[in-house]
Amino acid sequence: MSELEKREQARKVRFLMKFRCTLCIQLALTTFLFSGCSVKKLAMNQLGDALSGGGDVFSSDDDPELVGDALPFSLKLMESVLSETPEHEGLLTSLASGFTQYAYGWVQLDADEIEDDDYDRSVELRERAIKLYKRANRYGMRGLEAKYPGFGDEFRSNENAALQRLKAEDVELLYWTALAWGGAISLSLDDMDLVGDLAYVEAMMLRALELDPDWEMGSIQSFFITYEMSRMNGEGDPVENATRFYRRALDLSKGKLASIYVSYAESVAVDQQDKELFLATLNKAIEIDVDENPSLRLNNLLYQRRAKWLLTRLDWLFL
Repeated sequence: MSELEKREQARKVRFLMKFRCTLCIQLALTTFLFSGCSVKKLAMNQLGDALSGGGDVFSSDDDPELVGDALPFSLKLMESVLSETPEHEGLLTSLASGFTQYAYGWVQLDADEIEDDDYDRSVELRERAIKLYKRANRYGMRGLEAKYPGFGDEFRSNENAALQRLKAEDVELLYWTALAWGGAISLSLDDMDLVGDLAYVEAMMLRALELDPDWEMGSIQSFFITYEMSRMNGEGDPVENATRFYRRALDLSKGKLASIYVSYAESVAVDQQDKELFLATLNKAIEIDVDENPSLRLNNLLYQRRAKWLLTRLDWLFL
């Protein structure tokens, strides 16, 4: 390429960059200048649809640290759009999901890993994770309330009656609402008022299981692996129950989700003090090829990190 051609190419690149910036400014100005509510609301709803449907960009990424740095901005952007469309179901679901996943994958995991070296900082991180879980839960409850007016009050007075109103299409929102609630409880065992809400989490997850037991490659089944091992007044043998959920989750995921192996190792293997089972199960998680299923890549990388860390804790976990 001659020097003249290079200069021409550079000029075109500068023009395209300027055009993109101008277009973005025009779109932003349109949002502010058109005070007609119908136009503004339509634009915000369309933006909300786009934001709430963009999860694959994150879930297929191979750099968890990069995603962790980007998530707060994305979540705050969704919150800003939500302020203009406060009943947007997609945004409320994405915020419930996003804050829950951020709390676990980029706050709670860090708290666990640094506890030995910096206990005070680990406490701070867990307190932050609790706030994030509660925030996620509030968005989830708002989503359910938006779709089913009066749901919140009815749920507190008669959770089973309230949950019967929900349909299979509500499972995603129901799952993340319950999971966020459970996450906050798991880190707040000294808060008896919050711990008392565990029955609500169980009711939500049981309803989700009833509506769509195979949802998201066995995600609900995977929840019950851990829950059965700590469930109060549960029926039957907890190990058998947890193992049944574990096998079903493996079947639904075709063994491609590291989180299922990690859940079983942390709950059942540790409870039974079965070190061989613990090692074998975690190694299965680590052996998963994260590139085989790009949409699961980020999830698997995070849980493989968890598995590797757990393998360094043998002296703490086994007598």
